[in-house]
Amino acid sequence: MASFDAAARTFVRAHGTTLVDTAGHEVFDAISSVWTTVHGHGHPAIVAAIARQARELDHVTALGADNPVAEELAARLCALTRCAHVMFAGDGASAIEAALKMAVQYWQNVGEPQRTRFVRLRDAYHGDTAGAMAVSDIALFKERFAAITVDSLLYDDVETALERDDVAAIIVEPIVQAAAGMRIVPKERYAMLRGPRTPLLIVDEIATGFGRTGTMFAFEQLALDPDIVALGKGLSGGTLPLSATLASERVYEAFLGSYGEARHFCHGHSYAGNPIACAAALASLHLFTSEETLETVARTDAALDTVLAPLAVHPLVGEVRRRGLMIGIEVAAEGIAAFDAPTPAWRIANELYARGHFTRPIGATLQLVPPLVASLPELHSFVDALVAALDSVSP
Repeated sequence: MASFDAAARTFVRAHGTTLVDTAGHEVFDAISSVWTTVHGHGHPAIVAAIARQARELDHVTALGADNPVAEELAARLCALTRCAHVMFAGDGASAIEAALKMAVQYWQNVGEPQRTRFVRLRDAYHGDTAGAMAVSDIALFKERFAAITVDSLLYDDVETALERDDVAAIIVEPIVQAAAGMRIVPKERYAMLRGPRTPLLIVDEIATGFGRTGTMFAFEQLALDPDIVALGKGLSGGTLPLSATLASERVYEAFLGSYGEARHFCHGHSYAGNPIACAAALASLHLFTSEETLETVARTDAALDTVLAPLAVHPLVGEVRRRGLMIGIEVAAEGIAAFDAPTPAWRIANELYARGHFTRPIGATLQLVPPLVASLPELHSFVDALVAALDSVSP
């Protein structure tokens, strides 16, 4: 923090896949502003929807009230995920917190209150709030806060976990563990979750949802039938804070009862179901159809191996990991001097910025997670710039 220079990357405008900083320097947004921007910055349809909704109804609480925009969005999300009900919040970690609390209370409501444990993947990341940290597995983000987190079980022993009588839910990132450096989880690792099981299944689609891996949601590729789904990041098209926790009918029905029974879910957020954010999300979902976004992703996906080929053979690249448009490029840090950068990978990221491309590393891994509308020439340009940056630091 002492060495951070905000002026080095202060953005003041954006359009399409481009960010513009205070010096007027235009850069390709190679990380979709941390995996949020879907159709590009400032898409006219989403901007118009936001303005129209702001004039009509800017905000109303979802605590004991409702609004038709949130209702419409909830219906659309349920149709897309095969879930039955939706609770809205503002960010992904809040969606995870709600999911964890739902799972614990579900078992209380059905008469198995001893089910309080959670099972997670190795290298999992689900957010920086206390509950989300508890089901994460990256020491950098959680080890200092052990005092306010509970322990969770590793998914490595999933058969044993499925048989335990104290497990409330298994939580997984489908296919790509983004915060672990775009780590790809083999599909067969999810096989045990496809059949009948007692613990609930929570699928965290915050990073992978809305076309990032090639399908609208990554869990579709795994043939999973989740009880709870967490959404965020690209939900509003990347324009406004919005997240959602979706539940199956099985889960929802366990919370029904008279007020005196206190079976209801005591949880809420001030801006949950914000009409402007929900209007942006509806406009974004409409664009998936009107602009055939997933078809565009499929074409880009088919060409990416060729685009990335120069990196796969570069001596300063250890590995290229990819699923859809989520790409991690691990650099051989031992062959790169950091000089005045925090790490070797940050030195490369800084070199890329000077060449017109904005990314940031996760450890030794550079991210390429572009807006879904990124063109092949833009992606070729990123790769060419990265090769040039790597060549410039070669011994």
